[in-house]
Amino acid sequence: MLDGYAFFYTCDGAPHYILGRWDMIIAFPPCTYLTNASAVRMRVKGEIVPERYAKAMEAKAFFMRFLTAECEKIAVENPTPMKIVGLPPYTQAVQPWQFGHPYTKRTCLWLKNLPPLTPTKIITEGVTPWVNGGCKDAHGNYRRFQGRRERDPLNRAKTFPGIAAAMAEQWT
Repeated sequence: MLDGYAFFYTCDGAPHYILGRWDMIIAFPPCTYLTNASAVRMRVKGEIVPERYAKAMEAKAFFMRFLTAECEKIAVENPTPMKIVGLPPYTQAVQPWQFGHPYTKRTCLWLKNLPPLTPTKIITEGVTPWVNGGCKDAHGNYRRFQGRRERDPLNRAKTFPGIAAAMAEQWT
């Protein structure tokens, strides 16, 4: 708090000031250095890469600012984290196929005073992995990428609209 203003720094380093307290925080912090998918880069020849570990600890500190903020209702979204990072246990894990998207991509939610999300549109057929950019079809064959954006890291990191819509509808 600074003269009645709460402030947080976003990943671009810009401060954001808000007068008073928030009613609810729904946060989507960057997962680059926290997720299990990045575990392969954490060690080289069995040894932890110090620079990578330092970045993971910075990412954890940013993540924890949301989770421990002075706010009655909090939701923080991220993929399954690496154990070495030491994030607290998540409250719920959801899948895009539970919210109308034909993909698997485990998404963890850390919730404070919010109910778990209820699936809105379960898809049971034609569900494919989003890992590796959703590059396999329903039969497990690799797709050919012709101008598609699934492999773009920024696109892969986005929250699925069906999950975001469920958050908005069920928590507001």
